[in-house]
Amino acid sequence: MNNRTFTMIKPDAVANGHIGAILEQITSSGFRIVALKMTQLTVQDAQEFYAIHSERPFFGELVAFMTSGPIVAAVLEKDNAVDDFRTLIGATNPAEAAEGTIRKKFATSMGENAVHGSDSDENAAIEAAFHFSGREHF
Repeated sequence: MNNRTFTMIKPDAVANGHIGAILEQITSSGFRIVALKMTQLTVQDAQEFYAIHSERPFFGELVAFMTSGPIVAAVLEKDNAVDDFRTLIGATNPAEAAEGTIRKKFATSMGENAVHGSDSDENAAIEAAFHFSGREHF
């Protein structure tokens, strides 16, 4: 089991000033931040990162949204990191997310759902490597 996961605070949450509150909730839930940066995805970056969704009808909207402003990318460490983080962020649709989860608190819609969280150990490693070099992990 990998004890690291990847997250992005998405453009909606960055624009709404929620970076600090989201990072506080992450760290107070026992995660250690081992890599962190604010950046902005290019169209090519977003298309590559979300390539798994390229045939889905929402792909164009997803790319447009994810390139609409800066994001905060982070690698998090904790025992059972992927599953625990998925629980912390809540359901994709904030209306269905459990009380106290990041998406329940900070997301505005299913499309603008505040944060991304890796869905497997394998994807966490791939997504972390997409955003960070090995020397950026501490």
